[in-house]
Amino acid sequence: MTTAFSKQTTIAISELEQSAFCQTDGNLRTKTLQEEFQTGVRWQKVPTRYLKLTPDEIAEGIVFARKELGDKAVLLGHHYQRDDVIQYADFTGDSYKLSKMAAETKEAKWIIFCGVHFMAETADILTLPDQNVLLPNLAAGCSMADMATSQDVQDCWDDLHSILGPTEKIIPITYMNSAAAIKAHCGKNGGLVCTSSNADKAFDWALDRGEKILFLPDQHLGRNTAVAKGISEDEMAVWNPSLPMGGLSNEDIKRTKVLLWQGHCSVHTRFTVDQIGSARARNPKTNIIVHPECTREVVDASDLYGSTEFILETIATAPAGSSWGVGTEINMVRRLADENPSKEIFSLDPVVCPCATMYRIHPAYVLWVLEGIMAGLAINRIEVEPDTRLNALIALERMLEMAG
Repeated sequence: MTTAFSKQTTIAISELEQSAFCQTDGNLRTKTLQEEFQTGVRWQKVPTRYLKLTPDEIAEGIVFARKELGDKAVLLGHHYQRDDVIQYADFTGDSYKLSKMAAETKEAKWIIFCGVHFMAETADILTLPDQNVLLPNLAAGCSMADMATSQDVQDCWDDLHSILGPTEKIIPITYMNSAAAIKAHCGKNGGLVCTSSNADKAFDWALDRGEKILFLPDQHLGRNTAVAKGISEDEMAVWNPSLPMGGLSNEDIKRTKVLLWQGHCSVHTRFTVDQIGSARARNPKTNIIVHPECTREVVDASDLYGSTEFILETIATAPAGSSWGVGTEINMVRRLADENPSKEIFSLDPVVCPCATMYRIHPAYVLWVLEGIMAGLAINRIEVEPDTRLNALIALERMLEMAG
């Protein structure tokens, strides 16, 4: 009797922790770091003095440090960060926009990236060798990025070539929300990186050069992009890295045009068609706008979908009095509502669930790395290994060239 063994199924710790900060009362007030440590997630250890600092004490320290460091330090804040961090940011944006800003800020020796690990990696790849990219809390990872490990992707690549052979071209595309090693895999194997705003162009680029696409690591962005390009769902298949051959037959792999990695965003998969229905039941004139990391069903049920920057621009330029139900991270939605008081703007999800990894950039961590700089220390410097950096840069440069 032959027994088929599957790989051990592993769930990214960051995925298991995603609901840690969910609440129904909507209070996202920043507490002392000691209080927030009571939440059942991983936090990077810091010197004891930072644990009990009040928001006012932290603010005083950050303002002083920023004044002392001047133009030598730039602080970047992702749209999903809490307000108590965003208030100190020199620049705000999505992951790619911030990485580009880091690369363009050549006079700054220190870049404090208030985001998650893959973003800081990308900034390190794009910046000069004498610039230092610091991530305030090393526990700020990304559940989606963690769902595609370097070994699993290499195993997938080997499996595909064992079935398809070297003659059939497979072009790997990785979403920006991936580890540097995955970007490097794509660069080394004729592929590229994409963002949620240029994924459609990346598909065109890939299919001009190959016959199949391996899309990493977000199956939903890949599926939504493929459908928008006129590719039927019959021409797609999901690769499960926990199963032999991704859980697919040889025939499945041969007929498939787009292979979707089994990964997802823990924030955006919370949004549902029922939530959209409830929003429209309350106000039939409400516009529904969601991120393409949402499921296909949610995107189909929405009025508009697009990248973080697309959502921001669309709502900012919408007429006064308009109503918007938004399917993206709660800190960004609340900030949009505060900045557009003449419009009704609300999250589709009635449960308040900030991104649990972004939320770990507590202001006390920001103060810690700033005071470290003043003491001559590069706390939590992110350095991508040279070979990985080189190949990841190839994939990023292909994206830049494709985008014009």
